[in-house]
Amino acid sequence: MIFTETKLGGAFIVEPELREDERGFFARTFCQHEFAAHGLKVEVAQANLSFNHRAGTLRGLHFQRPPAAETKLVRCTRGAIVDVIVDLRPGSPTYLQHVAVELSEDNRRALYVPELFAHGYQTLTDGAEVTYQVGEFYTPGAEGGLRYDDPRLGITWPLPVTVISDKDAAWPLLTTEEVTA
Repeated sequence: MIFTETKLGGAFIVEPELREDERGFFARTFCQHEFAAHGLKVEVAQANLSFNHRAGTLRGLHFQRPPAAETKLVRCTRGAIVDVIVDLRPGSPTYLQHVAVELSEDNRRALYVPELFAHGYQTLTDGAEVTYQVGEFYTPGAEGGLRYDDPRLGITWPLPVTVISDKDAAWPLLTTEEVTA
């Protein structure tokens, strides 16, 4: 696997190294040893799948607070998405900065999302399917979220939002105070 750290320290784009022959290809998408060698948490508590009917669907921006803070390894296995993460680590030099990465069935990339990051994505295609390996169990009392259109975050989504849950549309806007993840 090829690990490329983003401008948000600890967040990585993970690309498979394809071993190709006349049959097609084979590649690892996860290896505890390789992830650990990059200082990444390797525990997987849950594996999740989401399917999205329409391009422009927006999910997020979600996070869980300690003691249930979670890592995520996110991959788009059908269609394409723009995946966005926001650094919520107190004292981080990139606090409230974000990175957007296109994940698609064609580029086969994954995005490793560290603890104390908000995560969300927008679908670029109809029928987009996304898988997540998550390092902590879903804990409703620990969940939080950021508004996708919060001017303080300055995220430019590639498409108009066509579908969003009531819950995601209702996250409060940030104040001048820090977000506590």
